[in-house]
Amino acid sequence: MPGTKNTTKAASGRDTTSEVWTDEEKGAMQEHAREMKAKRGAKGKPDGEADIQAKIAEMPEPDKSMAKRIHALVKETAPDLTSRTWYGMPAYARDDGKLICFFQPAAKFKARYATFGFEESANLDEGNFWPTSFALTKLTATEEAKIAALVKRAVG
Repeated sequence: MPGTKNTTKAASGRDTTSEVWTDEEKGAMQEHAREMKAKRGAKGKPDGEADIQAKIAEMPEPDKSMAKRIHALVKETAPDLTSRTWYGMPAYARDDGKLICFFQPAAKFKARYATFGFEESANLDEGNFWPTSFALTKLTATEEAKIAALVKRAVG
């Protein structure tokens, strides 16, 4: 619902109004609903590779170039991961469907940087505190090496 507002009373007794979801967040949720519907209705396995390639093709630069390279890195580093979309973004999961990592283009939520992130099923635990997502403004050989190492560790 465009323009949905959440109105609450502040401690002072005055009304405070804020947007519940941005248009970009609503769009991502709608994409996720379509993905789940396609997954349930698919005879056999949905073609995640084609879905990812289509999403990457829609991205503006520099997101598109980074997404293409990250896709290649993930496929080279962890060929057993299944390509799929997740909230309309390129993502990679184990055969059991548990998501390991994803690429969030900067343009998706009008952010100043893209994000490469990991989900709960990624094996990145490091004591009581560890990063699960990384900001990307440019993808060089240094970042590619770090991403490959993290993906390898995440699936290990």
